[in-house]
Amino acid sequence: MNAQSILPSRLHHNAYVVKDLEVTRQFYEDMLKMPLTQTWCEKTDLFGKERVYCHCFFTIGDDSSLAFFQFADPEDQSEFGPDLPLSGFRHIALKVEQEQQDALVELVKSSDYPEDKYYFLEHGYCHSLYIIDPDGLIVEFCTDHPDVDKIIEDVSPKAHSELKRWLAGDHTPNNEAYHRGQSV
Repeated sequence: MNAQSILPSRLHHNAYVVKDLEVTRQFYEDMLKMPLTQTWCEKTDLFGKERVYCHCFFTIGDDSSLAFFQFADPEDQSEFGPDLPLSGFRHIALKVEQEQQDALVELVKSSDYPEDKYYFLEHGYCHSLYIIDPDGLIVEFCTDHPDVDKIIEDVSPKAHSELKRWLAGDHTPNNEAYHRGQSV
């Protein structure tokens, strides 16, 4: 079987544990307009113990989902999260068009959501709006640079050699799109 034949067709879902599913629902469905499409209430033997939990799915445009768990037993809840240190490097990134990103900015700004819970970063190949959800999960909404296809075409053939270079100790930046000051 070749690599192409086992390559996933899309993200099915990405899952996280949250403190309060209703607060999570309000954030994703009411504020960010991602519809709640499935709620599964389950009792399953997991890791040597029967666990009771609720699992909610919020759909994104390609029919994949962000999914969130909440456990009935406070002991299970504390064992599986969501209390992780906040890190901008632990996040999920979703592709949006500029109009969608602009609309998200307006939704966040027009709500009572704290200003210190969202920010922007320019990456060269994309421009990103980061929003920190009520449990500390960072959701990145990316708009691609207009020349992203060319940028990716240029860097893809060097992906393995650049990784080897980095691992060998040469930490010279290679993001030419960013360093040339290109922006979305």
